[in-house]
Amino acid sequence: MKASSDYTLTFPEKIDWERYSAYRPDVPFSDEVIDFLNALSGALMKDGMSRLYPDVVTFAYFCRRANLLKLREQYVREGELRLGRGMLFHIAPSNVPVNFAYSLVAGLLAGNANIVRISSKPFPQVNLITNQLYKLRESGLHDDVANRIALLRYERSSDTGAFLSSICSVRIIWGGDDTIQTVRRHPIPPRSFDVCFADRYSVAVIRPSAILTATGAEIERLAVQFYNDTYLFDQNACSSPHTIFWLEDGQSVVDAKERFWSAVHKLAVNKYQLQAVMSVDKLTAFYRQAVGVNVRKTDMPDNVVVRSELLELPEGTDRYRCSCGYFSEKTIASIDEIAPVVSIKYQTLSHYGFHESELRDFIIRNRLTGFDRIVPIGETTAFSLTWDGCNLIDTLSRTVTVR
Repeated sequence: MKASSDYTLTFPEKIDWERYSAYRPDVPFSDEVIDFLNALSGALMKDGMSRLYPDVVTFAYFCRRANLLKLREQYVREGELRLGRGMLFHIAPSNVPVNFAYSLVAGLLAGNANIVRISSKPFPQVNLITNQLYKLRESGLHDDVANRIALLRYERSSDTGAFLSSICSVRIIWGGDDTIQTVRRHPIPPRSFDVCFADRYSVAVIRPSAILTATGAEIERLAVQFYNDTYLFDQNACSSPHTIFWLEDGQSVVDAKERFWSAVHKLAVNKYQLQAVMSVDKLTAFYRQAVGVNVRKTDMPDNVVVRSELLELPEGTDRYRCSCGYFSEKTIASIDEIAPVVSIKYQTLSHYGFHESELRDFIIRNRLTGFDRIVPIGETTAFSLTWDGCNLIDTLSRTVTVR
């Protein structure tokens, strides 16, 4: 199969596919890659436009040298010889602007060349990062690593995806279940394999006593953290919580809810731009949920925050979701009440007021098939090189045995 011309290169300006597909892999966390990413981090932090986009700032912070050296200690084992797998083909999601960059960084750190299909949606965050990639390339100081990066766009009708699939060592697919099935129609080489990050569902659990004993400043900070987990990405990220569980602990759940949601609403109503169509979608979502589940709508001042109280917790609760600030709630007597509905689709459990040990015990005790990540509220969208239970460095590299 030959390369199609039915695509648009975003970076670099042109590419020799024969040379690119012949890339020889590097060791994970090489000094050259760390230097390159640290330079990219510094360039983004100096770009005044980055301050308008918290996700770009967070990405730049992830790429700084100090963090990468810390990660190298965590992911590179002494005495083990590993090399990248070769050429990776990433299909980035269309609803999280900076995801493409994290996927690219994981591939670089694992020692690979990377081709990334980025979203056709015009995200300014993508332009910011791409512009700095060009500036680094123009400096001539990081050619070796810059030559391991290709960013492009193409339509679903293009045969570019089929070509790139035919030459990749690993295909990394981020997206919904339908997207994954569509991409999998294109064959890959016999020794190649797919790493799929499918559609997932996430929830949060809150201890009321922690809300009621928190200071005013702590509640305001919690509201910001919850806002970043949800509204910042219109609740479209797989890690964004949709159902909030309140654990009865002898304190007033009603008062805790009032304090928490008042702080969230006060923040969201001033920061979030709710489109009229989303107000309609939220109302439709509640009616659809009410048909299948015993629920009642909680009064709120407007549609910026919509709350649906679950009076039962049937399987398939994850089917009833909406974006842009639609939350189901359930009061539970024990955290174990969540376990029966947790399927493999459940990704992240965010929490407030819980100790790590009780959450670990909850997972082990119930032998759950879901929940790959348990993190404090405010950290659900923080990228990790272990994602959806998959160690990306180990997966995207191979062990070489020498005796």
